[in-house]
Amino acid sequence: MEFSAKQIADFIGGRVEGNENATIHTFAKIEEGQEGAISFLSNPKYTHYLYETKSSVVLVNDDLELEKEVSTTLIRVKNAYEAVAKLLQLYASMLPKKTGVDPTASISPKATIGKDVYIGAFAVIGDGTTIGDGSRIYPHTVIGDNVRIGDNCLFYPNVTIYDGCRIGQNVTIHAGTVIGADGFGFAPNVEGYEKIPQIGVVIIEDNVEIGANTCIDRSTMGATVIHKGVKLDNLIQVAHNCEIGENTVMSAQVGIAGSTKVGSWCMFGGQVGLAGHITIGDHVNLGAQSGVPSSIKANQTLIGTPPMEPTPYFKSQAVFRRLPDLYKEINALRKEIEELKSK
Repeated sequence: MEFSAKQIADFIGGRVEGNENATIHTFAKIEEGQEGAISFLSNPKYTHYLYETKSSVVLVNDDLELEKEVSTTLIRVKNAYEAVAKLLQLYASMLPKKTGVDPTASISPKATIGKDVYIGAFAVIGDGTTIGDGSRIYPHTVIGDNVRIGDNCLFYPNVTIYDGCRIGQNVTIHAGTVIGADGFGFAPNVEGYEKIPQIGVVIIEDNVEIGANTCIDRSTMGATVIHKGVKLDNLIQVAHNCEIGENTVMSAQVGIAGSTKVGSWCMFGGQVGLAGHITIGDHVNLGAQSGVPSSIKANQTLIGTPPMEPTPYFKSQAVFRRLPDLYKEINALRKEIEELKSK
């Protein structure tokens, strides 16, 4: 497939600066540009590549000021990152989609399978499970009994969905993820630990994407809930009875202990850890490796353990690096004071 700069600009609401008939048929990073490719520039650190890229077309922000002439055709848009995302979505939608049921798949006769569904080799679909129209279940995925899956979902290989979980529409779950494993519930007694049965479920609402090898545990009672629009990276742990608010995003290796409530439109960096039974308000941003022992009110940007505002945090880190020298200075001053006292 081939498109002109003008066609692309019309689609994303941009303005061509250069040859509107320049054609592209692939995507490339701006530093690895090639003829016939479209690239984008949103990070100022990469601006210097604009003047040397071989890409035929580059998406740039409206407010970019050129320092010298460029040989490529530019398409100016309000937000280059959003524009390239829109183009990539268009490209992905045009790729052929798998359909049909592989003969090696094990599908319960009590399951209900919608129209235009793909079920890959050695996938397993349990009793009473419903899979909506247009969903795609890749090989070796296991879906338990009485699971409800909406339309146009995409489960990559080796996903496991335990019994009774409910998943909305347009949900993407990447390889190796486990939805609905038992929450970590054990009651100590004189002989060790007695398992507390986890009889709840996991509910995942519409338009959620979950990265590879992430685990979302079923609740002790009730439901662990992932609300609509949430985006979770790889290797994330969401414990039993948690609730994640709409459009919240989390980077890799975030860990959330049981019964914690996270608000809407939050953003967590990598390796953030949240204690159990706390509440995080809406629009809370947490920097990477923040450790959160208690609840946080809405509309804050914090970092560290315990979390604090960025400016005092970085000032504290500057002092922390100097602690060995300060320790030596304090000891020297203490020695001088003792000598003065002895005189």
